[in-house]
Amino acid sequence: MGRIPQTFIDELIARADIVELIGARVPLKKAGREYKACCPFHGEKTPSFWVSPEKQFYHCFGCGAHGTAIGFLMNYDRLSFPEAVEDLAARLGLEVPREGGDAGAAKRVDDEACELMGRVARFYMEQLARDERARQYVASRGLTNETLERFAIGYAPPSWNEVLRRFGGSETARRQLAEAGLIIERERGQVRDGERHYDRFRDRVMFPIRDARGRVIAFGGRIIDQGEPKYLNSPETALFHKGRELYGLFETRQSRTSLRRLLIVEGYMDVVRLHQSGIPYAVATLGTSTTPEHLKRVFRLVSEVVFAFDGDRAGRAAAWRALQHALPEAREGREMRFLFLPEGHDPDSLVGEEGREAFEARLAGALPLSEYFVRELSAQVDLSHADGRARFAESARPLVAKLPPGVYRELLIERVAEAIRLPAARLTALWSAGAKPASAASGTSGDTPPSQPARAAARPRSRTPMSAGRGSLVRQAVDRLLRYPAIASSVTPEERAGLDRVEEPGIELLRELLDNLRTQPAQSSGQVIQRWADRPEQESLVRLLQKDDLITDAGAAANELRAALRKLQELADARRFEALNAKVSRRGLEALDESELIEFKRLIARKPGADGPR
Repeated sequence: MGRIPQTFIDELIARADIVELIGARVPLKKAGREYKACCPFHGEKTPSFWVSPEKQFYHCFGCGAHGTAIGFLMNYDRLSFPEAVEDLAARLGLEVPREGGDAGAAKRVDDEACELMGRVARFYMEQLARDERARQYVASRGLTNETLERFAIGYAPPSWNEVLRRFGGSETARRQLAEAGLIIERERGQVRDGERHYDRFRDRVMFPIRDARGRVIAFGGRIIDQGEPKYLNSPETALFHKGRELYGLFETRQSRTSLRRLLIVEGYMDVVRLHQSGIPYAVATLGTSTTPEHLKRVFRLVSEVVFAFDGDRAGRAAAWRALQHALPEAREGREMRFLFLPEGHDPDSLVGEEGREAFEARLAGALPLSEYFVRELSAQVDLSHADGRARFAESARPLVAKLPPGVYRELLIERVAEAIRLPAARLTALWSAGAKPASAASGTSGDTPPSQPARAAARPRSRTPMSAGRGSLVRQAVDRLLRYPAIASSVTPEERAGLDRVEEPGIELLRELLDNLRTQPAQSSGQVIQRWADRPEQESLVRLLQKDDLITDAGAAANELRAALRKLQELADARRFEALNAKVSRRGLEALDESELIEFKRLIARKPGADGPR
């Protein structure tokens, strides 16, 4: 859809009331010019979480959590960057622009489609409340009224045209229903009662599938009596891509429990019963294997994933497919484990039989990916002799090649080498000699934030982070720009050009910050911090913001900034003069080339009291 312009991100930060946004979720108390509270991101009894309306920024001195209104939505509501931008924009009544393409028109179409899906979902909920047979069925499955409401579960009546009749009153409406996957066009020659379409879902318990903002984008329907297919999903549409969405992820994000792991299961009913039983971190794939895109979304939220599969043959096959898709996402800092349930059980039935504590005890004993990997391959060969071990190594090689380079890959190679009784270095050498290594799967998540100084293809070279060893003048200049970014316009072209000769630690960050604020003016510290999101320098900028600010006037800050820049230039000139003067002292003016001679004379003219070479 194109990138979100930086100017729009700046506008969001400027217009958002961060105190109102956070205060709706966390009880804030006024403390001078700021607000304080107990941190929502870690347990504490003494408030160490503060919010600054002036800086449009929050920070916790206990756990280090910090950010802008966008960052808070990402952390608290567990949204991706684009989702948080969309959410904040919607709160402010703004439409998110995109660079390239008619994104505005596409968004309007999406909004209209979601509004239609929402109305149909409410209709299904009303039908469930009215239909005695459907109510008895969900009650027999152990679902409470609270769960039905939380997941917006409904019922599609046993009619071929009820949705069509209620929501398809015009040709445009019927086209929208068809594009949303709610009705199906009949084949030629099968027009019935003058109507070319019929309802897709009939006599099914309906599970709305919601996006990160809680909008209904698709449905899954479970047949009540016998029939095939037992589960019927919405088709792929402009709103719904089943290889990307996870059922229950919206509800999981709404849970206020500390989210450490996600449990990936196979069915809608599994998710609903697990949540109802006190396991609010269960999600399900939607009639497809776990995909790399699923895992990219998951690992933006948590660092631990447990896959739970039925203990039958189909469950084991699904687990092996999940492992193969998971390998490109396996790396240090992430944990993936596999849980196999007793024969004849699925998560729905097992948690109903033994309860939350026993089920979570099973999760604690789930197999790590590396152990499941070795166990599954070992089951296919006999490791007691060389032939079997060679077959094991050959089977493992293309799978290991899917892993991204890093510590985890090296550790898995060691585990494979241990299984075949061969040194890891020898195994790696043999694999390398046998064939070119397959490149690790790569790619972007599609959630790349906008064109900021830190993002995507325009990412600049890494800069030296702020540290205690940095010169106080550079730190002072950065601090003044960070707190009063509008003063960047007060710097003259000559003062900016003078920084190109400075070689103090941290000067690259100062130059980049100043250039960015001169070309893209900002009004608050929050806007600046957001531009440096995901950059190593952001931590240093945040540490500067934590310090007490003795300057409360933009005019005084501008004077201090320009004074610091002039002093930095004078120091640079003095060092350059010393270097050139040393050459002249050793070998005379002939030691300087033409450009150095011009520079030397210029520095002499600017040096107070200087009367020529020494």
